[in-house]
Amino acid sequence: MSAETSSLDFHPLRADLYQELHSRPFQVIPSTARVTHIAVLVTPEQRRTQFAHLQRLHRLLGEPWPEQEVSCYEHNFGKLRVRREVHMEFASYTFTNLDVSNAAPFAETGISSLPEGWLEQLDGTIVGAFHIEVRPSEEDARSELAFMRKYFEGMRLIGSSPQEGAARVLGSFQLHSDHFGRFMVLNHKMSNSQLGRLVQRLMEIETYRLMSLLALPLAREITPSLNDMDHKLATITQSLADNESLDEQQILAELTHIAARIEAYRARSTFRFAATRAYHELVLTRLEELREDEVSGHLTISEFMTRRLTPAVKTCEAVGERLEDLSRRVDRASDMMRTRVELAIQSQNQQLLSSMDRRSRIQLMMQHTVEGFSVVAISYYLISLLKLGLDVLQDSGLAFNKSLVLGVAIPVIMVLVFLGIRTIHHRFIRMARRQ
Repeated sequence: MSAETSSLDFHPLRADLYQELHSRPFQVIPSTARVTHIAVLVTPEQRRTQFAHLQRLHRLLGEPWPEQEVSCYEHNFGKLRVRREVHMEFASYTFTNLDVSNAAPFAETGISSLPEGWLEQLDGTIVGAFHIEVRPSEEDARSELAFMRKYFEGMRLIGSSPQEGAARVLGSFQLHSDHFGRFMVLNHKMSNSQLGRLVQRLMEIETYRLMSLLALPLAREITPSLNDMDHKLATITQSLADNESLDEQQILAELTHIAARIEAYRARSTFRFAATRAYHELVLTRLEELREDEVSGHLTISEFMTRRLTPAVKTCEAVGERLEDLSRRVDRASDMMRTRVELAIQSQNQQLLSSMDRRSRIQLMMQHTVEGFSVVAISYYLISLLKLGLDVLQDSGLAFNKSLVLGVAIPVIMVLVFLGIRTIHHRFIRMARRQ
């Protein structure tokens, strides 16, 4: 590093960012080659197991093995080239057999040279698996089509002449008797680098097509439940609109159950549907890069994908949007139910307060009545005590008019008792108001 740049502050990921664009280079494929591509769904644990299995392949073939896993690894074992690419949720293997034997198409494939039993022990779930036969073109167009049709077991073919007729590609987009798909590429005037890019795009189109369709069975599985929930929600909403008498607790429980089912489906499908959209966009991009010309009598790959793949992807998108719409509608219906319950509770509270107010007034009237009885009762006992005291004084020889004293004392005692009870009552009222 020169003195002028040694003091600059470089981002620690700068080198990785530069390298990212070169991490998956296109292959260089000669005009005679047999390619097998396999895409395998993997968990993180299976990915580590697969890397150890790749190291085992190197040992079986007597080659030094890689020590560290990378996103794209490629190695030549003589006439066999092995390429492994690690993606977000799957790993892909490309086996290229460069042996130029005169075997019939698909009699030998990219995996023919692998050690016996190695591929069968590959960990993971295979989604895409297909062979690509690459050959030079030596005949006219009509003879080529007749030659290529013989090796697709009578299946209907889809194909085109990509890159403005520089090659011819045919495939069935179906599984054949060996449980692999098949494509044939006849090279007219492409270089080995151009042919490698064409084959790479073809492998990516087929792999991403299959990965994008993984969401379709899930969408079909969810749809009947969505129809059922949609019907129940429509019934509940109509009942609310008609202001019918409903069991609010039961309706809220049912809405909660529907919301829980929707969230469960969203948890299962959100990633899968998002991945489908991403894979579909990649397929469309690769199709544009092919620059296809039509082969007479055959659908082009772009026409086939547009007619069959795009509706499947739209179905998945529609189910995802329907889940979101149902979730919003359940939220709105739940809000309406809660508002209805709150209004009912407020009405009940108002009735309860009115009832409590009536009881308070009755209780106050009873309290005043009891206070009157209390004045009489307390005055009676006090006068009785006074009478006993006066009797004692008379018996002790003190002369006075007892009847007169009692007559004067009765109203005085009753007034004093009444004033005392009222004072205590007002004190309690002031204490209650301060609280």
